[in-house]
Amino acid sequence: MAMTSKAAVSDFISQKKLAIVGVSRKKSKFGNWALKELRAKGYRLFPVHPEAESIEGERCYHSLGELPEPVGGVLVVVPPAQTEQVVRDAAAARIHRVWMQQGAESPGAIKFCEENGIHVVHGECILMFAEPAAWFHRAHRWVWNLLGRLPK
Repeated sequence: MAMTSKAAVSDFISQKKLAIVGVSRKKSKFGNWALKELRAKGYRLFPVHPEAESIEGERCYHSLGELPEPVGGVLVVVPPAQTEQVVRDAAAARIHRVWMQQGAESPGAIKFCEENGIHVVHGECILMFAEPAAWFHRAHRWVWNLLGRLPK
């Protein structure tokens, strides 16, 4: 499994239209938090939820195939057991960039991306890199830099 590169991170966060799979109705869940934070940073977002019609005032789509227009990438915030199906759905929807939020990655999903020309970021927190990063995300990034864990 290849490490995530700094170039892959930069390429993904430069996309200003993103789908988010795994947005939660619960305000305390990361998918909900990411939706609010990325929206505040100026991203145009398309939440994907199999049942919800809207979350945080945003219309939800039941699948990546239902998106009304192309997106630059998909942020995946689901359990690892579901991630492989999400990346297969991304490939079918012709989405060529995937960010597997920490905790969503699975070896099978990463391998699928690598074998199918999908640029994949995994093992990283998008909120550490999407600017402007909040102070605690900047602190997290600083610590990871100190420990040599940031993408190169």
